Amino acid sequence: MPGVALIGSIGHIISAFLFAGLALWAIVRPGGGMRRRGLAGAALITVLWSASVASHGDGDITSLVMESARNLAWLGFMLLLSLRGRKESWHPAIVALYAVLGAVIFAELVLSLTIAQVAPGPRIIEAAGFVSLVLRMMVAVGALVLVHNLYTAAAPEARWGIAPPMIALAIMWTYDLNLYTVAYLTRSPVTVLYAFRGPLMVVLAGLLGLGSRRNLLWKMRLSRAVTFQTLSLMAIGGYLVGMVLIVRALDLAGFRNMQLAQLAVVIGMTALGLVLLPSHRLRAWLRVKLIKHFFQHRYDYRAEWLRFTETLGRPGTDAAPLDERVIKAIADITESPGGLLLVHDERGGLMLGARWCWPTLEVPAQAGAAGFIDHCRTTGRIVEFDAIRRGDDLKGEADVLPRWMVDSARVWAAVPLIHFDRLVGVALLERPLVDRMLDWEDFDLLRLTGRQVASYLAEARAQEELSDAKRFDEFNRRFAFIMHDIKNLVSQLALVARNAERHADNPEFRTDMVATLKASVGKMNDLLARLSQHNRGRIDDPRPVALRGIAEAVVAAKRRAHPVILEPGVSATVLADPLRLELALAHLVQNAIDASPGDRPIVMSIDDRGPEVVISIIDHGSGMSAEFIRNQLFRPFASTKDNGFGIGAFEARSLVVAMGGRVEVSSREGEGSRFDIILRGPAAEGLSAEHSWKAAS
Repeated sequence: MPGVALIGSIGHIISAFLFAGLALWAIVRPGGGMRRRGLAGAALITVLWSASVASHGDGDITSLVMESARNLAWLGFMLLLSLRGRKESWHPAIVALYAVLGAVIFAELVLSLTIAQVAPGPRIIEAAGFVSLVLRMMVAVGALVLVHNLYTAAAPEARWGIAPPMIALAIMWTYDLNLYTVAYLTRSPVTVLYAFRGPLMVVLAGLLGLGSRRNLLWKMRLSRAVTFQTLSLMAIGGYLVGMVLIVRALDLAGFRNMQLAQLAVVIGMTALGLVLLPSHRLRAWLRVKLIKHFFQHRYDYRAEWLRFTETLGRPGTDAAPLDERVIKAIADITESPGGLLLVHDERGGLMLGARWCWPTLEVPAQAGAAGFIDHCRTTGRIVEFDAIRRGDDLKGEADVLPRWMVDSARVWAAVPLIHFDRLVGVALLERPLVDRMLDWEDFDLLRLTGRQVASYLAEARAQEELSDAKRFDEFNRRFAFIMHDIKNLVSQLALVARNAERHADNPEFRTDMVATLKASVGKMNDLLARLSQHNRGRIDDPRPVALRGIAEAVVAAKRRAHPVILEPGVSATVLADPLRLELALAHLVQNAIDASPGDRPIVMSIDDRGPEVVISIIDHGSGMSAEFIRNQLFRPFASTKDNGFGIGAFEARSLVVAMGGRVEVSSREGEGSRFDIILRGPAAEGLSAEHSWKAAS
């Protein structure tokens, strides 16, 4: 086809002149620096390649060598575009990718030169030709990946100028990829496709000249997303090329049963991919290694802050509770698979507030003492538990850290959540899949996010308290009317009592009626006094009280409505206000009755432990979830009963705490609940009243 060959020769000659003009223009034009010189060099090598093809043809060894040199030159020009400033170094990830392509081009050059110098047999020449085609396809695929990623990495204001040269290079390597793919699949010469590369290069010279005229100071802005995307595509391409090369090697080695060998290669490579790719640990390990060796900073701070803010502020009813989102937002920074949130308890220590993806860690009831809280609040330091376990205790933290945290190998770091010099809580992070040491970037970012998280939690707690205050106000307004009605009822009952004393005919009936009415009047007057706005709920000083008598009175009163059993035996004395203690017991027994079926009795027991006395109220009713106990049980107006106010458990705990005691709860859904009221026994009577009330509050 002499006509087609003539078109190809003329096209390559014209493209040689055009690229020579582009090189001359880039050399004489001021400005541009290394990018301008790189453009000139790539254009000059393209001139040599076009001239070689025009004079010797596409299959000549000189043309093949110059084509490889052309690819290297334009890849070098693209590498110069990734330089972001005079004081900045080359981006390691991009350099690594270019190094891979450079190695492939070098291998293709060595193969071509070896075949040209040695005279092997026809079978080896054929196999080498196909390997050469595969390597050239690899170069085209890798170059196209880099063109795409470099364009997406360009600053938005620079894309107008960089678009023409990127389009030109993309067209050039796309054409090469199709050319070599067709040659590989058909195993025959593709003279027409080779010939039309000449006219195509004429068009590409114009596009490159247009882009250079627009702007020689192209500004690139590489990101981690670009790097990871490039590495992923290169890995996929390397995987496919590896399969092709293995099959070709088997063919060259002369295997008798090639179909069976090819099937074994495909199954083996597929199995390898299925084993490695889904592995979370492998992906985490690769990410750590890439960040360590390819990036100056461990974190992409913009991406981390966007993700952090999105996790905390996620709206909608399907979103996880704020406490869980807080843990997730911090754990995602270090890729920790789980975490815990520790919050303040009523005794001034720390208790478990929430979990995220870490159900296996056993947390004691008192998760942290006052010393640990003071250390976190005053220093604000991120605790690295591995350093404590190694003995690198430079700040004396081992003495204040809770033992259960240090003993658990999965506890990796503790992040204090500080808001205006007040410790809101502590976030515990589980050890990442790929273990590593914390560095200064981890400490700085975790400290900053800890303060931000603390502000979210403090605001949420303030909103809850404000909401409770508003509901209490509504509750008080509602009871103002009830107080008025009770006052009227008391007046009416008093009048009935007076009339009955004067007009009742039956002396026995009159005596019983008077006693009943007087008792009712006394109880209602006591209730009226408690509900009155002038009664500030003064708590009497604790004094020794016989506990069993109070318990028997509560059991006798409640037994009329439901079976209630007081276990025999123990007669203990506690320091308490008898009226408040009786009311607290009545509330908890009534709650147990409401949660139990009619045939399951409530059991009350007393256990004297010397300095403390425990009154247990046990039922076998519906039970409660751990989340309900943690977040709602002791909050006012939170009730599982249709007509309940949710005041009983809240008031019972408030009364017990005011007497210097505490309430502990254990429950399982469907199995029942156990409430333990723990009060000070006679052994604690020597404590000063001031100390006792401070501890209770």
